[in-house]
Parts: sequence; structure tokens; C-alpha cells
Amino acid sequence: MTGDGTTASLLVIGGTSDIGRAAALAYAQTGRRIMLAARDAETARRNADDIAARTGVPVSLHALDLLDTDRFEAFVDDLPMLPDTVLCVVGELGEQRRAESDIGHAQRIMRVNFEGPALILGIFAERFVARGTGTLIGVGSVAGDRGRASNYVYGAAKAGFSAFLSGLRNRLSASGVRVITVKPGFVRTRMTEGMKLPPVLTAEPEEVGHAILEAERGGSDVVYVRRVWRGVMTVIRMIPEPLFKRLKL
Repeated sequence: MTGDGTTASLLVIGGTSDIGRAAALAYAQTGRRIMLAARDAETARRNADDIAARTGVPVSLHALDLLDTDRFEAFVDDLPMLPDTVLCVVGELGEQRRAESDIGHAQRIMRVNFEGPALILGIFAERFVARGTGTLIGVGSVAGDRGRASNYVYGAAKAGFSAFLSGLRNRLSASGVRVITVKPGFVRTRMTEGMKLPPVLTAEPEEVGHAILEAERGGSDVVYVRRVWRGVMTVIRMIPEPLFKRLKL
């Protein structure tokens, strides 16, 4: 419940994604009202109906294209209410080899993973500051912890998003607005379908959804869904650059 006795609400940006659906379900099971924002309304409708049927909470749908940045202000204005929590789970891995020579593909990866999420959360940040409360949660990636040859375009975009969230968190630390960064690591989703993933480093969407909920309930600012990733990425960041170049990770 919110301070005025009304039901607290969650807006999921990326409501068609596996992680977005899992997080929305986890929140709905606590009684939260859910708003799903997505470009693909039909897929979002299936998720909304499933969550509502399982939990009995209201789930509304809202059209949003994160590449259409000119519409962001209108999108926020048109929501039925200013949500208590905004979760952005949007991400697109893209193809590293293609992005090396196709500037349009590289641009899309950067815009979907950094520009769109950062700008929309920035708008909500200002609305939350004016209200005096709110939580912003951005799903980043361990790929942003250090650039690697295998996915540095995607990693650079996620690194930018993580830096944005870090700076926003620092700026708003005394405002009553929380900013949380969640780094899932490998997740078994449609985006990673067909990839060989190490079981110890790979989470299920439901695991990530509950980790996001627990991150908001707790006091952590940066959360690695599987704790092993914090150690793995600490080691990777510490590798000297001359050796790192030879590893071709």
C-alpha cells in the first residue's frame, strides 16, 4: 500500500519480455497493481491476461516504443497514474559481427539498450522528485562491467546505462527517490535461445523477477542476481590490459 492507503503500482517497461513478465507476476503476487508498457500489444495482452488470472490484480496495457523518444513525455502524461515503481527491462543483444560494419545495427543496439531506457527513466525521475517518492529499477548487464571482443557494442550500451543509473542514484540520494541497478548475468530467455549457457551462471526469468522484487524491498543499490557474477566480474576487471587483449573473451 502507498502512504495514502491506495494500492501501490508497478510499471514494467518491456512488458513482453520474459524477465518483464516474471517480475510483473512476482509483484502482482504481493498485491501490486501492474502496468505493462510494450511495443507489441498482442504479446503484452497475453502476459497481462495471464498475470491477472493468476493473481486477481488489475493489469493495464500501454503502448511504448523506446526508439520513439519524442513521445516519451506524452506517454508519461497519458498514464492513468504516476506509478510507485518503474522497472525497465528492455534489452536487445543484437549481433556483434554485424554491428562492426553495419552502423544502423550498431545504432539500434545502443539506442535500445542505453538511450531509450536512460531517457525514459530520466523523465520519471523528475516526476518522482516532484512527488517526493518513487523507485526506479534498471536492468543492466554484466556485459557492461568490462568491454569484451565478443559483445562490446552491446556491452558499451549497457555500461552507459549502468553509469547513468549510478549518476542518477548519486544525484537523487537525498530526494526520497531510489535508483536500483540489477545485473542478471546469463538468463534463459528467448534472447539467449540456442546459446550454450553455463548452468551455475544462468538464471531463470522467475529467479530474476523475484530478485528484482527483493532488491526493492532491501537496501542494495546494485544487485547481481547470482552472487557468483560479482566475483567473476571482479576478476575480469582486474586482468591487466595486455593479458586481457590476448584472451579474446
